Amino acid sequence: MVNDPRVAAMNLPARVSTSVAIMLYAVLLAALSVGFPLAAHAQTRVRVGTCARTLTAGVGSQFAVAMKMGWFSQEGLDVEVVPLTGSTDCVKFVATREFLVTLPSMEPLAIARQQSVKIKNFYTAYQTPGYAIAVPADSPIQKLTDLKGKTIGVTNMSSAGVIIARALTAASGLNPDTDINVVVAGEGAQPAALLRSKQIDALSQFDTQYALIENAGVKLRILDKRLIERFPSNAFIALEETIQSRAKDLAGFGRAYAKGTIFTIVNPEAAVGMLYEVYPFTRPTGKDETTAVREDVHVLRCAHSAAQARARGRAPLGRDQRGEPARVHGLPAEVGRAQAACGRGRPHDE
Repeated sequence: MVNDPRVAAMNLPARVSTSVAIMLYAVLLAALSVGFPLAAHAQTRVRVGTCARTLTAGVGSQFAVAMKMGWFSQEGLDVEVVPLTGSTDCVKFVATREFLVTLPSMEPLAIARQQSVKIKNFYTAYQTPGYAIAVPADSPIQKLTDLKGKTIGVTNMSSAGVIIARALTAASGLNPDTDINVVVAGEGAQPAALLRSKQIDALSQFDTQYALIENAGVKLRILDKRLIERFPSNAFIALEETIQSRAKDLAGFGRAYAKGTIFTIVNPEAAVGMLYEVYPFTRPTGKDETTAVREDVHVLRCAHSAAQARARGRAPLGRDQRGEPARVHGLPAEVGRAQAACGRGRPHDE
């Protein structure tokens, strides 16, 4: 390449000493590698599944920053991010080896562990639960028992929102089979429209989706979720054997992702800009740049609160809790109570 500084360094005038030329060439290579890792280094391909149909700023920005800054490449990784339909499918696709790593919420993982599926969480990305049941701010629904006879919208039927809706309503004394109606409401503007038209009464989705809905003009109110507040949320999972055999790759992946997370917390506006550059399809249409960035920063900050928060002052998950965080232990039982209440027995029957 004519303007390639590496070529220029190799063609320095003869009067420049060899040692100076070598030093300059090394500096240029180092500078280039910061933003543009050299293709000469072998890269290991890693497919990572995220667990919603759309890649939002709250999930995609960390990946985009790590890619743009070259942090995945520095770990020898070529990361491909693939949006999947929901957390249940994310767990299933790891179990069937279709994906090496996915980023589900912990509820489907807890259920899979009860079925002796050898999958573990190796990196907790969000310390507090993003899922909750929400209603429009002016809704007459004030408590979980008020959901009797109501329709609750989820992103799709493989979403952990289905599990959460059933568990929370069962815990409040309702029968999830007969007292509520769970339907697919979609994402973003779709559930906002359904709430406005009163085709649905409530939502069982998650924080970044709620931010998108509020961006669409519908203010929301979260119903009581103290029952699940102590649980961690989405985490990167892999087969136990993968965690053992590819520990170096997974550690490097986690290190690069962590850098991306820190960057997005410190400079969310720049992170959103990188998101649009790395994943152009995430740029909102029909909005000016200022509005788009402002709204996506709002979504991203919702993800930050889950990544940073320590519910009820609890300590962060430690190394000894990787794989099966202790605070997850009550959730399978809660899901079990939800299904036992409607005569379905063990929590993994559904």
